[in-house]
Amino acid sequence: MAEPLLQTVGLDAFYGDFQALFDVSVRFDEGEVVAIIGANGAGKSTLMRSITGLLGNCPEMVRHRGAPIGGLRADQIARLGIAMVPEGRQLFPSLSVEENLVIGGQVGRPGPWSLKTVYQLFPILGERRTQASTSLSGGQQQMVAIGRALMANPDLILFDEISLGLAPTVIKSIYEALPGIISTGVGAVVVEQDITKALGVSDRVYCLQEGRLSLEGSPASLTREDITRAYFGL
Repeated sequence: MAEPLLQTVGLDAFYGDFQALFDVSVRFDEGEVVAIIGANGAGKSTLMRSITGLLGNCPEMVRHRGAPIGGLRADQIARLGIAMVPEGRQLFPSLSVEENLVIGGQVGRPGPWSLKTVYQLFPILGERRTQASTSLSGGQQQMVAIGRALMANPDLILFDEISLGLAPTVIKSIYEALPGIISTGVGAVVVEQDITKALGVSDRVYCLQEGRLSLEGSPASLTREDITRAYFGL
């Protein structure tokens, strides 16, 4: 079997003395969509932070195409082609929409994503490119965060709580943009509390429960009872 694009191997993660992840092994292959589901506090965001270098790890616990990267800085991991749309968007408030997008492109990786193609994906951003990013609505700010990650031309993009705090119509529009993103060959990890949304877009799904992997499989192979048991630990 070919090496996965990215994987964790027996990943443990800590915040000081508190252990947040226990022996978590997941894999993400090129061009696939993987959902990470779980309740609040299950460890989903900790997994994303560990993968992207925002939380330090043993090098061997995170691997990119077989090479250990767990000890790399976040900027080094970004240059390998791993980008994240963080929970809460985390835009630069003093910068315009376009300036936020340009920052994403500073990684310098070649690929299909540019200001032009981001504006084609989200036309409203082109219309408001000179506005302060934080003057936009929550949904539009999420589009900026997605566009900023795409500007890095990643091989894998991590969406951490993609729909958190957004109106249903906005969530629908963002999920409708996903096929256009995936069609360029980028793989995606969708961290989501909305189980139906997550299963609807993913090729495979992992469930975390209190920092441990409680379920994995394809959406078609998992029953609602399987998911409920893994999600709530029943």
